[in-house]
Amino acid sequence: MPKVSVFCASSSKVHSKYLQAATELGHIFCDEDITLVYGGGSVGLMGAIADSMLDKGGEIIGVIPEFMKEVEWDHKRVEDMRTTENMATRKQTFWDLSDGLVALPGGVGTLEEIVEAISLLRLDRMSMPMIIVNIDGYFDPFIKMLNRCVDQKFMNESDRELWQIADNVSDVVPLLQKLWRQNI
Repeated sequence: MPKVSVFCASSSKVHSKYLQAATELGHIFCDEDITLVYGGGSVGLMGAIADSMLDKGGEIIGVIPEFMKEVEWDHKRVEDMRTTENMATRKQTFWDLSDGLVALPGGVGTLEEIVEAISLLRLDRMSMPMIIVNIDGYFDPFIKMLNRCVDQKFMNESDRELWQIADNVSDVVPLLQKLWRQNI
């Protein structure tokens, strides 16, 4: 069963379209027998994707730093909750467990995870597909900045292949499967 890390918001104040997308992705993962690896939270998009998978009997691995668990941000229904010392080891656990990476809309934490993943992919420190789900154009400015890095020669032209863009969650699994077949 492949394992896919999903980076996403912990805020529940976001527009419902983002929460619905997270819920839909959780259902898709269950239908495709994909294990979710995620930040271990119980609210926002994190909570939505975890709840949707738990409701359908999906496999989930939560990864949460100790300080977040101490303030009870962890999802109490996730049985396989791995506690890390800090945020850096949390991300390393994501990389170590995963066969693919997916980014749903989120704030600075999500952006930081995406950027670090791209850096590690670029430096050949890991090798797996990475998909940015650009729901309703949420990531347009970020994608523009990534492309600007390439256009201005701060990154190589070939670096554009380190990430893929999906406009909606229904495109995520077919894209992952295509990339897995290509051994990316």
